[in-house]
Amino acid sequence: MTLTPRLVDIGLNLAHDSFAHDRDHVVATARAAGVAHMVITGSTLDSTVAAIELVRSDPATFRCTAGVHPHHASELRADDLSRLRELLAAPEVGAAGECGLDHFRNFSTPEDQERAFRAQLELAVECGKPVFLHQRDAHDAFVAILKDYLPRLAGGVAHCFTGAERDLRDYLDLGLSVGITGWICDERRGQHLRELVRLIPLDRLMAETDAPYLLPRDLNPKPSHRRNEPKYLPHVVKTIAACRGESYGAVAAATTRNALEFFGFQASG
Repeated sequence: MTLTPRLVDIGLNLAHDSFAHDRDHVVATARAAGVAHMVITGSTLDSTVAAIELVRSDPATFRCTAGVHPHHASELRADDLSRLRELLAAPEVGAAGECGLDHFRNFSTPEDQERAFRAQLELAVECGKPVFLHQRDAHDAFVAILKDYLPRLAGGVAHCFTGAERDLRDYLDLGLSVGITGWICDERRGQHLRELVRLIPLDRLMAETDAPYLLPRDLNPKPSHRRNEPKYLPHVVKTIAACRGESYGAVAAATTRNALEFFGFQASG
């Protein structure tokens, strides 16, 4: 009998306040759905600390990232870098980030975003960990900065990819892996991803929910709330597999294998 591969959700904001009242239940239902491992996103220094504590509560299930999202780049001071360096060195941390550029909202100035992005890439090189990357409406600047640090980086994944074919081809040319979320299930905004996902080499494809955000729009039955959860990752992977014309088992096995290696689950035991 062939067992269904267990999945890895590479992007989950489990420290988010919306999970405070039922976090254990969310994790349990995800496991029951076949999500064996989860990577908790660190998007500020405080959320990174919270993510590390969650990993310590169940290190066989979790890993996390350590970083500052571009929305919070203006909050990252020079004297915070030593603290971020210490957090990145923690064995619970599998990647640096979420870091990058976001010119869609510019909650932080483009100058502060670039400064914080470069600082985190330097720390990633220093600690020898890959990067968990965010980019929105800043593709050219993002790629130009990344090129300054390749190939010194230990790898990178374009988290929550939603861009155009040109963006994807640039990321693949840079050697990045690509994370696909439930955006691919959105008939309004994600239709183009159904074609583009076929271009991603299977050995560089990963899957994520970005919970509590990006609830897949085509869930049936539809949940009574808008909070996304890691238990919906199998639905995302099934959609990816259908769009690629591949079996669920093949895509599930590949995304799991890729994520376990990228985030160092084996090394953590």
